[in-house]
Amino acid sequence: MKMVTITNNEDNLSLNRKLRMTHQRQVILEEIKKVDTHPTADEVYKIARRRLPHISLSTVYRNLDILSEYGMIQKLELGGRQKRFDGRTEKHYHIRCIRCGRVGDLTTAKTLDIENAFGGKSDYEIVGHRLELLGLCPKCKKEKQDQRKSVTGGHGKEV
Repeated sequence: MKMVTITNNEDNLSLNRKLRMTHQRQVILEEIKKVDTHPTADEVYKIARRRLPHISLSTVYRNLDILSEYGMIQKLELGGRQKRFDGRTEKHYHIRCIRCGRVGDLTTAKTLDIENAFGGKSDYEIVGHRLELLGLCPKCKKEKQDQRKSVTGGHGKEV
């Protein structure tokens, strides 16, 4: 079992902590980093069981919390739904389908400097922000268009 030293220099905070990297934790981390689907804990459990058939759901939940606490993955709490997990830890934004709940990454050259823009506007100490855009994923958009066509008979007017 190896130890990993986590160093976080973001926002000029120096954080050096050691994390025992168990085999189960390593597998969970590797599997999350392989996908771009932002899986739920249950989905991570199903994925991890392919490599670790005897892993328990509680072990997966516990390790997801630890990995996110140490900044090795992101825990996403979007739109009041189940928490999702992201292997990309650099700052980036997400878009969520309002129909099926699918979550995707938005790639931009630069993230917004919202913390500084709103820093003096309240008595809160702002420590970060989350930006979630809402829309229809390509699959749901197509289904919606197909439903419209079936209602209108493909002519744009209801039949």
